[in-house]
Amino acid sequence: MVRGKTQMKRIENATSRQVTFSKRRSGLLKKAFELSVLCDAEVALIIFSPKGKLYEFSSSSVSKTIQRYQKNVKSRAVEQKITENIQNLKDETAELRMKIELLEDSKRKLLGDGLDTCSVDELRLVEEQLERSLISIRARKHLLFKEQIDQLKEQEKILEKENKELREKCVSEMVPLSLSIIPDLRALAQVKEVETALFIGPPKTRPTN
Repeated sequence: MVRGKTQMKRIENATSRQVTFSKRRSGLLKKAFELSVLCDAEVALIIFSPKGKLYEFSSSSVSKTIQRYQKNVKSRAVEQKITENIQNLKDETAELRMKIELLEDSKRKLLGDGLDTCSVDELRLVEEQLERSLISIRARKHLLFKEQIDQLKEQEKILEKENKELREKCVSEMVPLSLSIIPDLRALAQVKEVETALFIGPPKTRPTN
């Protein structure tokens, strides 16, 4: 008699479900044991019944096998992350290389090289890019000129202020000097008056007796 294929779905009958659980559990534990013995494999099997009863098998120790499993899972996660990072770096490198090639090609065209294979539309794009670059360059140049003019104007204001201060200082220093010279001029004038009062000429002759 040929056994029919069992459908992979929950058995609704509780008795049949319990019988099937007991048979499959025993077979699974037996297969785990055979695998560990025949292949010298480390096997740990944990089963909880529908009512929560624990069944387990281990070729060495369940806790040690679980620790080994967790360590292996962490290592695989780290390796997978490293692999993903390497792949991301490769993708970024390829993308950057493509961008560099495009920039170098654009640079050559802007310098007038490699235009033989360009179509009319491509040449128009290069021309428009050059015009935009010229506009930007001229705007930057005008800005620099304006900044230089503003700096020169500020320097001019500073120099005018310093010049004004120097003139005021010179005037303030010249006034006391002129006042100190006036008494000397007055004294000189008196000396001249005394000198002009003297009679200069031949001596008068005295009468002889």
